[in-house]
Amino acid sequence: MNDIRPIIDESRPKVYIETYGCQMNVNDSEVILSILQDAGYALTEDITKADVILANTCSIRDNAEQRIWGRIDQFKIQKRNREGVIIGIVGCMAERLKDKLLEAVDLVAGPDSYRSLPSLLEAVRPGSPQINVLLSHEETYADISPVRLDKNGVSAFISIMRGCNNVCSYCVVPYTRGAERSRDPHTIVREAQTLFDNGYKEVTLLGQNVDSYIWKDGETVNFARLLAMVAEISPELRVRFSTSHPKDISDEVIHTMAAYENICKHIHLPVQSGSSVMLEKMRRKYNREWYLERVEKIRSVIPDCGLTTDVIAGFSGETEQDHKDTLSLMEQVVFDSAFMFAYSERPGTLASRRYPDDIPYELKTERLNEIIALQGRMSLKSNEKEIGKRLKVLVEGPSKKNPDELCGRASSNKMCVFPSCGEKAGDYCEVEVVSVTSATLLCKRL
Repeated sequence: MNDIRPIIDESRPKVYIETYGCQMNVNDSEVILSILQDAGYALTEDITKADVILANTCSIRDNAEQRIWGRIDQFKIQKRNREGVIIGIVGCMAERLKDKLLEAVDLVAGPDSYRSLPSLLEAVRPGSPQINVLLSHEETYADISPVRLDKNGVSAFISIMRGCNNVCSYCVVPYTRGAERSRDPHTIVREAQTLFDNGYKEVTLLGQNVDSYIWKDGETVNFARLLAMVAEISPELRVRFSTSHPKDISDEVIHTMAAYENICKHIHLPVQSGSSVMLEKMRRKYNREWYLERVEKIRSVIPDCGLTTDVIAGFSGETEQDHKDTLSLMEQVVFDSAFMFAYSERPGTLASRRYPDDIPYELKTERLNEIIALQGRMSLKSNEKEIGKRLKVLVEGPSKKNPDELCGRASSNKMCVFPSCGEKAGDYCEVEVVSVTSATLLCKRL
């Protein structure tokens, strides 16, 4: 069993890791560090001391990739200053742009190739970059205990599956992370138990589409059953999950959430568009009516369930009516918050081959700004409903704005700020909401 925290050992070669993108990438960086620690490396947070510099990358949007190219130029300064420094790009961008990256760095490894990192590093020579971007139908890293990189020791991510089978027309994930495969549920429960035994109070189960999790090997475990298995570790361990797909989230999952107090009452349910025309073009496999029915079901079973979402502005062929359909759906649902983006065409996706990226940048930006402004109003409206409610909050640490206050999240995932009475990260506090902003619940102690 690997150490749950990074090894501090000045005698070991040092690896520096920067992580970009989603929660899955955060967890992948923890897997990478576990593999490298077993191979004799130690983590450093000081890039000037690093023997190996790794960027764990994202390809969801073009600006994410452009940021990495800028970082590579900065990494090369370290290489010029200190002989023998190795620069590596891992993750989704490594998978998508392997040939181009090989001209710029020493090592390229895709999301299913992390076990090979020690041998790749050993083989790097001047003028001889190393690469492994083979995708796998089996790899889940289930036997690897991630080395936790979070600072507070309260919340941790657990990957329950890898890859995606949905092939939404705009999305590059199936091409960079491969086909969907689920992890043995007993290894997931053991990992969650280890975290709880080490003082963690919250785990987030991760997958590109957690609702399609399924394990069949002498027994059948679906996502609802897996949620229950993890929740039963202890009532003191909170369980979250991300991300759900609207076409797959089942009544069984919703009722399981309601049955266990420690399964947090929050669902991230990406809608992407409020227009059925756009949803069909995006290959989301549900329409506006289906999405709204799922929201209605969630709120009928879990009235106080937090709901967040993703929204794309300016997808190919989006009309003004399509845009208005998105705005009207947002007003109808009243999401707590949203990740909102202008459409960024990704090479190699179905959309890039079939549909023109024909919405002018200025119009995309205008529509995105309308979406952002509306969501700000909806977030405030959602939070105002919390005034007067009593909430159980898991302390994350001091408030950024006031060291005499603490911050933490309610079960709904809403951020709460309240006076400190000496509690530390990982403690639970009972509070009452007295006022709100669009982003925060301002509370008093009970």
